Parts: sequence; C-alpha cells; structure tokens
Amino acid sequence: MRAMQVTELGQPLVLQDVPIPTAAAGEVVVKVHTCGLNFGDTLAIKGTYQERPELPFTLGMELCGTVTEVGEGVSDFSVGQRLAAYCGFGALADYAAVPASVCVPIPDAMTPEHAAAFLITYGTSHVALDYKAHMKPGERLLVLGASGGVGLTAVELGKLMGAEVIAVARGQDKLAVAKAAGADHLVNSETDDIRAVVKALGGADVVYDPIGGDQFKAALRACRPEARLIPLGFASGEVPQIPANHLLVKNLTVIGFYWGGYTRVNPKVLTDSFKVLTQWYKEGKLHPHVSHVLPLEHANEALDLLRERKATGKVVVRIN
Repeated sequence: MRAMQVTELGQPLVLQDVPIPTAAAGEVVVKVHTCGLNFGDTLAIKGTYQERPELPFTLGMELCGTVTEVGEGVSDFSVGQRLAAYCGFGALADYAAVPASVCVPIPDAMTPEHAAAFLITYGTSHVALDYKAHMKPGERLLVLGASGGVGLTAVELGKLMGAEVIAVARGQDKLAVAKAAGADHLVNSETDDIRAVVKALGGADVVYDPIGGDQFKAALRACRPEARLIPLGFASGEVPQIPANHLLVKNLTVIGFYWGGYTRVNPKVLTDSFKVLTQWYKEGKLHPHVSHVLPLEHANEALDLLRERKATGKVVVRIN
C-alpha cells in the first residue's frame, strides 16, 4: 500500500510502498478514505511533537474510513462499518491499524471530509471547555487563533454552549470566518491591542489558547478574577512562562490540556464527548469548516498550507 512517511526529520514526506497492516488483538484495520491534518503533524515532522516515533513513520493523526479487518477481542466494530479514529500516526496511507478504543462510529450523513475534520478539533474544544474548564452559559470566552482548526471549533462550540465569544485572529479575512462561526466580538491580532480590547469588554472568564507567546501574556492580563486559562498548543513557537503572582492576585487557574493523552489515561472522556458532538452534528448544530482538500500525493502541499497560515478551519487529505 501507499504511505506518506517521515524518513528524515525536517524534510518533506516521501511516498513509500509498505506492507498492509494486520489487526492485532484489540485493533481494527481501516481502509482510509480521508485524513485530517493538524498543526501537530508539522511538529512531528520536525521531531518536536510530544510523541516521537522511530524513523521512518507514517504521518497522520486522524482518519475516516471503513473497517476491513477486526482483531481478537473487538466486539464494537464489524467489517464494512464506517468510523473515525484518532490514531496518533499512520493515517496518511491506504490502510491503518488502529486500536478499537480510539475509534468511533460516524453518522451516515457525515461526509468523509467532515469526519476527518471532526474528531480532534471538535473533540479538543469540547473536552477543554466542558470537561476541563466547566464553562457556564453567560461566561465570556476568549479564543486565540480563532480561525485555525481547533480555534474555529472553540468559537462555534463556545457560542453553542452559551458563552459570549471574543475571537482573535490575524487579518479581516480570517476574522470573517470566525464571525460566521458565531463570534460576538472580533480582535485583529495584527493591529489591535488584545489586552485593551478584552478588558474594555469586561475581561475574559475562560481563555482558549493554541498560540502561546505574547498573545497568552496579553490574555492573562485581560482575565477576570477566577478565570481559567487553557494552554493547548504553542503555534507561535514560544512556550509562555506563567508568573505565579498574577495567578495568586486574581485567583486564576491555568489548566494543562493534551487531548491525545486521554487515549491512554481515560479514553472514555473522548468517546463520551464524541457522542455529544455527533448528536449535535445530526441536529445540524455543528458545521465543520474545511478550507482545502488535496490528494495523498500532494500531502506536502497540504502541510504547507498549515505552516504558512494559508488555511482556515481544517485541511483534509483524500486517499483515493
């Protein structure tokens, strides 16, 4: 089968011919239809992601596909069933072997493109805002990187969950995408003073931050007392150092959050979240935003769209 692999750190993916996997106990083999790309994929190529598999490895964290083989002990899935899965690595290929514990059935009405754009982005935002931050209706949610994959879903879910949403993004075109997703207030990170604008609106109760760097510092200083801050990525390249005295004075809480970590420590958190999200999708309350769909052979170009900040929402690779 074909697989787009990292053969050397920091270099473009290479299209390789590799054996089709077989299902070990607790696994299913999936014929991959689509793979959703994530910023973490670009870090994995450089060797700076939280997890570092041995070279060579097949890139791709999430997929939509059809089950072709079921391993011993798997009773929740059958051959021919459509599903989405968080596999960590291996989705940019014709087939992938995936633990059944991180697979979820998808509605018949969900397209392969939507399914590949759904699991990590919506899952990350829902678990962060609901399970971790316990966000309540009427609170003010500040979303940094609001036009990106996870940021845009945080805007959409925040509005659906009853928050007043402040979206921060770079440039008017990206802010327009955030506004369409439900943002109440727009902040242009190229021209506006994030701290001043947010404080003028009354401050933030919850901060959703995939960016880090100076934007985190501005958001921290724009928090209301007892606010919760969720750093979940550092797209700026700078991991912020958090001054404990600021937390003390305002009784702030910083909540560490790595969605993928729950696949090992408590996968039920993710599957329970996905049940809620799937129901909202069926009810027409969620509208995945996919800005680009490219074929497997053009996966390097698809990744460049993420690196160069040319995409909004999700970039999806279709495996023909």
